[in-house]
Amino acid sequence: MYPRLNRVLNLLIGSFIGVWIGHSLYLLGDYHAHPGLYALGSAPWYTGILVNGLCTAGFLAVALLVKYILHRKGRSVSREK
Repeated sequence: MYPRLNRVLNLLIGSFIGVWIGHSLYLLGDYHAHPGLYALGSAPWYTGILVNGLCTAGFLAVALLVKYILHRKGRSVSREK
């Protein structure tokens, strides 16, 4: 069970990082294509990248904590056998 959950967590971690990078690149290109639209806002154009980055970092912290706990639990189960 643990290897399957580990694979799912690895897939989710990679997906979240990929989506964040893709969204950031899209926003960067959109900013360079339409800088006037972003000048109207009160926040800098990269605020969305920062907010999404913080949310992604929070998810990654939780996922890595779960992976660490599973690794420790799997190691202690294998020692008991």
